[in-house]
Amino acid sequence: GDTILVPNPSYPIHQFGFIIAGASVRSIPATPDEDMLRALDRAVRHSVPKPTALIVNFPSNPTAYLADLDFYKELVAFARRENIWILSDLAYAEIYFGDRVPPSILAVPGARDIAVEFTSLSKTYSMAGWRVGFAAGNERLISALTRIKSYLDYGAFTPIQVAAVTALNGPQDCVADLRALYKDRRDVLIKGLHAAGWDVPSPEGSMFAWAPIPEQFRDMGSVAFSKLLLEEAGVAVAPGLGFGEYGDDHVRIGLVENTHRLRQALRSIRGFMSAHGVNAPVSSPSVKKPESVTP
Repeated sequence: GDTILVPNPSYPIHQFGFIIAGASVRSIPATPDEDMLRALDRAVRHSVPKPTALIVNFPSNPTAYLADLDFYKELVAFARRENIWILSDLAYAEIYFGDRVPPSILAVPGARDIAVEFTSLSKTYSMAGWRVGFAAGNERLISALTRIKSYLDYGAFTPIQVAAVTALNGPQDCVADLRALYKDRRDVLIKGLHAAGWDVPSPEGSMFAWAPIPEQFRDMGSVAFSKLLLEEAGVAVAPGLGFGEYGDDHVRIGLVENTHRLRQALRSIRGFMSAHGVNAPVSSPSVKKPESVTP
């Protein structure tokens, strides 16, 4: 019966976890800017019942948007004023490529009154599939989560717990190495896509590129375009529609393959684009800000 505010597009569980639990979801813009803040204000005034919680995820999956501490300060002030919980998904915090270090919302004074933050060892320490993460923040919500977890399971397999403790407490050189690895892949991907005639914003963080569907294919939608790219180029991307209806003009491209495989995919994409009459640009690629999505 609750109303939950969820960015659209966003990682599917951010919406469907609440839907499965019987809540209603209201979409808000996915960009950490005035568009989101104005939508939050509208949602509080027009949603019945009044929203219970807000989900944020920066760096974002799938959009790769980053938020700064000033934006979080505005979110915290809003949530404290309106008595709304903030649930922050910080899974990609250690994967960033420039000088903007993704902050924790808990760094904002007063955030612990209304916020809980979740993170995962899957990304930072390449422990995907081991299902280890943790939450921190508001004492009341953490206590409730602890109670629920104690009924759901008895804890992860002990060697996995030991590995997680070792990763967190050990040397952190591996994290910097991982960041450099993904940055190298990002640079290869964005440069290659631009050379193929596909102008994609260079992500500042996460392990994904959020790619606008090329103009020539825009009317197809993300599912049909993804199928066409798979059939003709042998390259798999994730349709943006899978992350919400406002993502249907994009596809998500993962940085999970090595640079050799990425270059193979880029050659195929270049052939695909050429076959459809898309010519490569003469100028070198430029980094532009991601497009705003406003439901």
